[in-house]
Parts: sequence; C-alpha cells; structure tokens
Amino acid sequence: MEVDRRRAREREEGAATIEHAGLSLLVALLAVGLVAAIASGPSPAGRELGFALARKLRCAAVGPGPCWRDPLTEAYGRSLAGAVRALAPLARPAGPDGLLPVDFRRCSSPSCARPGPRPGLTASNRRVTEFVSVEDRRRSLGTVRITYWLYRPTLGWEEVVRLVSGTEAARLSTTPLLETAIPALVALETLDGRDQFEFSPDEQPPWRWRVESVYP
Repeated sequence: MEVDRRRAREREEGAATIEHAGLSLLVALLAVGLVAAIASGPSPAGRELGFALARKLRCAAVGPGPCWRDPLTEAYGRSLAGAVRALAPLARPAGPDGLLPVDFRRCSSPSCARPGPRPGLTASNRRVTEFVSVEDRRRSLGTVRITYWLYRPTLGWEEVVRLVSGTEAARLSTTPLLETAIPALVALETLDGRDQFEFSPDEQPPWRWRVESVYP
C-alpha cells in the first residue's frame, strides 16, 4: 500500500514538473514578444527599454557575471575593436532611391533599405548595417587596415578603407562599444557561412573567399 502511495506521489510530482516547465516556457515566449513589440515601437525611450529588458532576460538565463560581449571585441580584441567602431564611415543614402547600407541576411530589396523616419534606421525599422574586415599589420608595418563593406540592394557593394597606425589604434581603443550603436557593425571574420550566401550576379561581394575566419 505504501509503495502504491509513493508511486502516486512521484507521478503527481512528475506531472507538476512538466506543467511548471510548460508554464515557464509560455511566460518566456510572452516576455520575448513583449520586448520585441517595445523595441520596435516608434519611441526612442521605448526602444531603449526594450533593449534593456532583452539584456536582463538574456543575463538571467546565463547566470551571474557579464552576459554580453561586443562582437567586435570577440573578433578583434578590445585593443582594435574601439578603432573599428570609432572609424566606421557615416552611411549616406545612395542611388536614385536613396538606399542605406543594410544587412544582406535580412534585407535584399530596395523597399527595406530606404531611409526610415529616424536617422540611422531604415524603412524596415532596422539599424543601418556595415560589414567589416581587419588586417592587423602592427608587428610588420605598424599599421592596421580596416575595410568597411556597405551593401545596398540593387546597387551592390561599396568599399571604404581606413588605414591607421598602431598608435592611433591604441588611442581609439577606449571608444565605447554600445549594443545599440549606429551603424551596426558585423565582423566578416566571425560570420558563419559568409562565402556561401547567394547573391545576384551583379552583387557578388568583393570580399568573398578573401577573409580568414576567427573563432572567438
């Protein structure tokens, strides 16, 4: 009799655990949806609140300690990440439609690359995005070559090169690295499958097969 009662309690506890897990998942999904709605709203304060909530949710999932690290730091180290951020070119509209640089993984048509109602955002409410690659030649030539690759649908790629000395890179190393900075910068060295993305014949990226991978 005692064995039967114990088994019944174990079944009840197991069912409660499954129900608790399901409820937790539902709450998490609702929270993510709420954060996304706030972050995509028209109010700058609302977007900042959305980003802050997203960071809190992400941090809670990984436990104590820093839970977000700047992607540029992951790719190039803090000593160069600041220079990469500080020297990012100002993205200007180009072409007859005034297109802004965008992330080709999320936007491949002119409609989502047109300027939005606020500076630094596109018509699809995404941050202007620039891709970047770095050649660290401080030991051999004392310089760092930073190349920014700007993609605009139907217009293709624009290449902007910054050549800085090791001294200048060190001076810029303390540049703040904010998660919400504009433009968004994507390090090609850590972009998975970058050479396998498909583009139209007239939009083939000039950096394809030229960038060595970095594994943070």
